[in-house]
Amino acid sequence: MKVKNICCIGAGYVGGPTMTMIAAKCPHITVNVVDINEKRIAAWNDPDVENIPIYEPGLSDLVGQTRGKNLFFSTDVDAAIKAADMIFISVNTPTKTYGVGKGMAADLKYIELCARQIAAVATTDKIIVEKSTLPVRTAEALRSILDHTGNGVQFDILSNPEFLAEGTAVSDLLNPDRVLIGGEQTENGKKAQKALVDVYSNWVPKERILTTNVWSSELSKLTANAFLAQRVSSINALSELCEVTEANVNEVARAIGTDTRIGSKFLKASVGFGGSCFQKDILNLVYISQTYGLQEVADYWEQVIIMNDHQKRRFAKKIVKTLFNTVSGKKIAIMGWAFKKDTNDTRESAAIYVADYLLNEQAEITVYDPKVTAEQIYSDLNYLGTRSDEENRRLLKVVTDPKIAVEKAHATAILTEWDEFTEFNWKNMYDSMLKPAFLFDGRMLLDHEELKSIGFEVYTIGKG
Repeated sequence: MKVKNICCIGAGYVGGPTMTMIAAKCPHITVNVVDINEKRIAAWNDPDVENIPIYEPGLSDLVGQTRGKNLFFSTDVDAAIKAADMIFISVNTPTKTYGVGKGMAADLKYIELCARQIAAVATTDKIIVEKSTLPVRTAEALRSILDHTGNGVQFDILSNPEFLAEGTAVSDLLNPDRVLIGGEQTENGKKAQKALVDVYSNWVPKERILTTNVWSSELSKLTANAFLAQRVSSINALSELCEVTEANVNEVARAIGTDTRIGSKFLKASVGFGGSCFQKDILNLVYISQTYGLQEVADYWEQVIIMNDHQKRRFAKKIVKTLFNTVSGKKIAIMGWAFKKDTNDTRESAAIYVADYLLNEQAEITVYDPKVTAEQIYSDLNYLGTRSDEENRRLLKVVTDPKIAVEKAHATAILTEWDEFTEFNWKNMYDSMLKPAFLFDGRMLLDHEELKSIGFEVYTIGKG
């Protein structure tokens, strides 16, 4: 079963980079990335590869090398489905905002629409690959839809969850810790599994390609994100304790991180985790546990989310309390809106919730982020529904120059760990701010002793 033509439905943060890497490493395979969002596809096809819709270091260069050769972006979903031997489903699976499971369960409407479109269009046998993050046993639902088309096409379903970290997606794809491929334990299922193994083995060592059954693969993705998020919330819980006991959370993290049983990764205290996966996947795990009557298990994992929300809220409260218990009419400069550095993704970013809290306290906010557009920032705030679009635009300004952001500001808050923030001339920043000039480092990014010597009143997470 040799794969010569791949179709990926969904040109987002997973589909775009993953298919670009496959095209780059498998020049013998034609890769079609399709999406019904015409604006997004137009951006992927922009003659200037620096204008592609997703910012990832190294991604533009890879697109430039492969686009138009064996990598194509299109809105013609039906044609791509018909031509493909293997179809990746990489569409959004947001948390439900309605009905049963509201606020916790994954909304699978886009997955179901994909399955129905594939079933209606396909005339030859296909391997269907779940690339989106999905609740356990979604493959069963896909199988139910695909097997009742009555057109005699053989569908084999694989689970191939992504483990990409935004900001390092290209290097993660190039040199992954592991590639996980779950397949049905039938003769056809194993052949389909081998076909995908053969695709990845063009550049990934065979020993790093793990094969499991479909259910184990689906659950492994949720579990990986849950464990990582749990570590962030654990160190953040300790950061608050450090502040009141005058311990230093960095020293605590270093001490426990040297324990090889624990390790040092994801022990960086901060204003809180964000991104498209952690919160959504944990809530999914909570919902699945509740569905099976495992309430204690659900409560355990939900506490990770509760801790994360608390961390964002207490950071915002600290700003208000430090600024003499009121920020009404005061200018606050927010540095960074993306949920982490080296990406323009803002989903569940801590900055959104800190800004919303401060706006509720009638602060006047100015935002600088090197990669996030003004329209995305306003869209994020509008999605919360706290205020009207007009009010958000009146109270919050987006600038493209950090010096303008801090001019006559009462306080500056670091909410994304962009490297360029460490290179700012903070003496000039201090001079242009109102005095006393407060700086709140939500990412423990800057040299706090140097900032204090300049004259800043500095607050950082996890230090008394």
